[in-house]
Amino acid sequence: MAGSETHYALPRPSFDEAPKVLIVVAPYYRDIADNLIAGAKAEIEAAGGTAEVAEVPGALEVPTAIGMAARLCDYDAYVALGCVIRGETTHYDTVCNDSSRAIQLMGLQGLCIGNGILTVETREQAVVRADPADQDKGGGAAAAALHLLALSRKWGDRTKGVGFKTSAGDFLSSDR
Repeated sequence: MAGSETHYALPRPSFDEAPKVLIVVAPYYRDIADNLIAGAKAEIEAAGGTAEVAEVPGALEVPTAIGMAARLCDYDAYVALGCVIRGETTHYDTVCNDSSRAIQLMGLQGLCIGNGILTVETREQAVVRADPADQDKGGGAAAAALHLLALSRKWGDRTKGVGFKTSAGDFLSSDR
């Protein structure tokens, strides 16, 4: 059983500037979502950060809300939370694959996102995974976002020249 396995977890990152994290959750299964949120908030607060929660109708809307927030707000990192339980149709596959793919694409574009959207076969599996005292997948997703943020801040301090140098020796920016 997966619940009895132990896994290595990276040490919690530390920050000179407190991270501001947006948790986007689809509370379709309210009790499961509340546990995921509790775990995520605890991890963010333990790292000295602050968290805000935004609710969306379903798992497919989670990446859309994160993309909107990335364009319109000033969050440092994002945590995607929700739960998809397999049903009798292929809708499960669509929701799982498309929400995960969208989150990964935003991550590849530079957003610091921890994906805590549970994709399970049964409600019982979801309850165990969401429980902060058990598998704490909400806390794990927050930890992932915070680790990516720590890397982003570390690597963002470095300047990497791309393109042409000006006569003053500065690289030209492509942000025009």
